[in-house]
Amino acid sequence: MNWFGFIRLMNSIFNDDLPDLDKIQRQGLLAVKIAQTFALRIDFLDREKCQHLAKLYRQAAQIPSETAERLILQNTPAGWRDSFARIDPLPLAAASIGQVHRGCLKSGEEVVIKLVKNDFRQQFRADVDSVMKLLKLAIFFYPKLRKVADPEGILANISEFTLCELDLRNEIRHGEVLRQIDRDNRSRFDLTRLRFPKIHHELSGPDVLVSEFIDGPTFDELLESGRLAYDDLLQLFHIHGFYMFGIGTFHGDIHPGNLILRNGDIYFIDTGALSKVGNRIRIGLFDFFEALSFFDYPACARALNSMAEISISGPQYQAFEQKFLVLYKDFTNSTVSQVSLTQKMMETIKLGVHSGMVFERGMFPIIKSLMYLDGMVLKCNPEAILLKDMRRFIEEFKSVVKQEVPLQ
Repeated sequence: MNWFGFIRLMNSIFNDDLPDLDKIQRQGLLAVKIAQTFALRIDFLDREKCQHLAKLYRQAAQIPSETAERLILQNTPAGWRDSFARIDPLPLAAASIGQVHRGCLKSGEEVVIKLVKNDFRQQFRADVDSVMKLLKLAIFFYPKLRKVADPEGILANISEFTLCELDLRNEIRHGEVLRQIDRDNRSRFDLTRLRFPKIHHELSGPDVLVSEFIDGPTFDELLESGRLAYDDLLQLFHIHGFYMFGIGTFHGDIHPGNLILRNGDIYFIDTGALSKVGNRIRIGLFDFFEALSFFDYPACARALNSMAEISISGPQYQAFEQKFLVLYKDFTNSTVSQVSLTQKMMETIKLGVHSGMVFERGMFPIIKSLMYLDGMVLKCNPEAILLKDMRRFIEEFKSVVKQEVPLQ
């Protein structure tokens, strides 16, 4: 993607018409990833456009079946196919970097086979470098852009996570990190509904991953058909909140297509992206949401300030607090359809930055998670007062949040 292509992409996202998703996909992997990120930006794009861009999470261009067969031959060792009784030629699902086919091992176990589409790495890195140069030039002429929107940090986050996704061994490693956290903490936190698919390590590598087939709908499918129970979604908040608040290491791409519900259990899949935050952020974030769940806005303001690498005090803080109280004047007992938590959080960070606070770049994965979760609630139960409903988990969170833990 050159500078002209980037500008054309931004124009398609921000003009009045809905973007042409096929054109975005033809621009390459970076264009798709940027558009997927903007699908979360309900803070300044209208809801219809965000929902339209979100289709890129599940409607990516598919590999022709003959290409999939060629990729199997190219990316697997001799004799790899001998382990399979069947590999379905038609894909089960497609994403921006790969495609999933269903199969069956000779042992009779049903599996899914993920294939990386092509060697995107070199072109993707070149596209990132080109766009980064353009962003640095824009920031040179408008320095405040770095503090308020952090486009360099967002692009770096996209680059890091995508390059991780392009090596499927990272999905295996990161999944094992999350599994180990689960195993280590079940005695002190209720994680009984969390599951992970079995990975067939001996059949997996950088460009192919073989895992257990989980026979159940994704949260995305359940939301689209109106069949996701609100309590199941709250249980996801409960589980993900533990990883985010209690540990500081969490699934970095928790969109509804990466969650499967089977027999009441919630399966985390596609764990290629792993996010980490330090103790200051995870504890401050919990303090913020605990106070927000009880609509204690002065405590929220203090918690936000505690999360900043560079905090503020005195008259500067007092001016910030007054603006904070005005920002949240319409939040008490508001439903998710009336006030977007995502939009409110983005406005909150922006207010903190304009008031003199400086936040580390690790904030973006947290905001990204909140955007996913907020969007799911809006589809599932638009009349929910989400923060009030989260109160039931506060004491359990508190029992683990205040313990110092090393990053996983």
